[in-house]
Amino acid sequence: MTLADATAGASIHYTRDGSTPTAASTLYSGPISVAATATIKAIAIKSGLTDSAVASATYTIDASTGCPTQSDTPNFGPNVHIYDPSMSSATIQAQLDAQFAQMKDTASAQFSENRVAQLFKPGAYAVDDNVGYYTSVAGLGQNPGDVTINGHVTVDAFNASDAGNATQNFWRSAENLAINPVGGNRWAVAQAAPFRRIDVRGDLQLYPASYGWASGGYIADTKVSGQAASISQQQWYTRDSNLGSWAGGVWNMVFSGTTGAPANTFPNPPETTLATTPVSRDVPYLYVDGAGKYRVFLPSLRTNASGASWANGSTPGASQPMSQFYVVKAGDTAATINNALSQGCNLFVTPGVYHLNQTLNITRANTVVLGIGYPTFVPDNGVNAIQVADVDGVRLKGLLIDAGTTNSAALLTVGPSGSSASHAGNPTTIQDVFFRIGGQIAGKATTSLIVNSNNVIIDHIWAWRADHGKAGSFGWTTNTADTGVIVNGSSVLATGLFVEHYQKHEVVWNGQNGKTIFFQNEMPYDVPNQGSWMSAAGVNGYAAYKVGAGVTTHEAWGLGSYCYFNVNPAVNSYHAFEVPNTPGVEFHNALTVSLGGVGTITHVINDTGAVTASNTTPSNVVAYP
Repeated sequence: MTLADATAGASIHYTRDGSTPTAASTLYSGPISVAATATIKAIAIKSGLTDSAVASATYTIDASTGCPTQSDTPNFGPNVHIYDPSMSSATIQAQLDAQFAQMKDTASAQFSENRVAQLFKPGAYAVDDNVGYYTSVAGLGQNPGDVTINGHVTVDAFNASDAGNATQNFWRSAENLAINPVGGNRWAVAQAAPFRRIDVRGDLQLYPASYGWASGGYIADTKVSGQAASISQQQWYTRDSNLGSWAGGVWNMVFSGTTGAPANTFPNPPETTLATTPVSRDVPYLYVDGAGKYRVFLPSLRTNASGASWANGSTPGASQPMSQFYVVKAGDTAATINNALSQGCNLFVTPGVYHLNQTLNITRANTVVLGIGYPTFVPDNGVNAIQVADVDGVRLKGLLIDAGTTNSAALLTVGPSGSSASHAGNPTTIQDVFFRIGGQIAGKATTSLIVNSNNVIIDHIWAWRADHGKAGSFGWTTNTADTGVIVNGSSVLATGLFVEHYQKHEVVWNGQNGKTIFFQNEMPYDVPNQGSWMSAAGVNGYAAYKVGAGVTTHEAWGLGSYCYFNVNPAVNSYHAFEVPNTPGVEFHNALTVSLGGVGTITHVINDTGAVTASNTTPSNVVAYP
């Protein structure tokens, strides 16, 4: 590595052990060889001038087998569409419209195997991009402003069958670009539809044009110069962003590290606001450099963050060349993917559906698995889909794991049982990773996500046992699944936790010092009778979010659990949240709702909180204990 300073005649002094350099530190005289993992810090000094700020860079040297060199300009396969500003707007628009026509219809496209990514190279585009199912839209610049859409990137209640609401607008995303929208940009989505690293130069409308219901949603690392309006959205979470202003809120609107967010006023209006996000790390993303080669940028860890990571310049972090990524595309199997992982490769997973006859094993620290266009892993014959070792810094982003028809014990496990290592300085991140049990096929999995490692960041997941889908793919004895998420590791943080319709506890948190910012849940719709849904003798139903009896420290903000027992409206759950009665376990701003008064939840947390009303209004608990 080399060091330089803009001031002529300045001397540079550096350290290799992470300590703060001074004039007595080693004098820099030429390139430094870094042969082992180290943090280099440097300072520039010149007589008569104030010393420079300390510069710091951490280099991780991985001694495992290196990835056989891959192409820096890879073939991403037929489902990745790359646009260049030299193409005519009419040509691009025609292609976008054709892809949208295939992915638009709620009845036919929602459970299809179509997958697509639309990637825009740096430049400006005069297009309107309507975003359908299983579609990822992303800019290929290093920062959002490198790609500008002079038009819209839109999600709405597009179909007559939607009846004007957007509650099934799942599985679509937008990322890493700027939008100059005339009249505002509409992004009316439900679950599994992240809106990340976007510079909205105007208003952002999170509700359908019809003002019908929407059930979202998630924003991160984004700037909105105008007003972000939720209006008919039932719930929403916004993290590490900058808003001109915010309007609206139905039941549960949560903000952390977001300038321009409303004040903390829950329950009236139902806004929960934290000044900062305790720990966050923005998603890895693909970009193209000045030489036309593809790279993946890896943002740095942030603590007590506020505002978009790029609000005052480029996102801090480092990048890796595509030569270190194996591109997964049509024809790849579990064996070819595992072979790439064992050779030290990261994975770049292109749009498609991939059946796995063996578990994907991630054993190397700092492995990146980056998906675009909702690539879908389906574990066959009862195998678990993905197992991550108890190592530092694994990043999983942009995947859909769809349970197979033979029961899997778990779909994704991070760390083996009993993991005890600290990963505070370089945690594993699980971001935009979605789990589906049923809907497409009659899937079965006992648990969707098990987190045994410490310090893991769960940043926007949707674990969903399907309440609707193709005929024969859902039902109480068809798409069976006990629990969405089990956390055994300590100091695990969830920012944006969506877990719905599991047949026992939706979330079980056994690890100490856990934190959740925003939880959205619907209990299972299809409970046949009370006797089949009892968590203990005399206790009706299962709490959606259970903190283990031995936990002494846990804190959560902005949590909603809803019931809609449409198979048997006489069904009741005693409470939505079950926690130890200890001062170190604190819940802030929790609520329950009975949708249409179909079924009841007696209490919000333990024995606290009123029974759900019959008119779809919340029962609220501002603080517990």
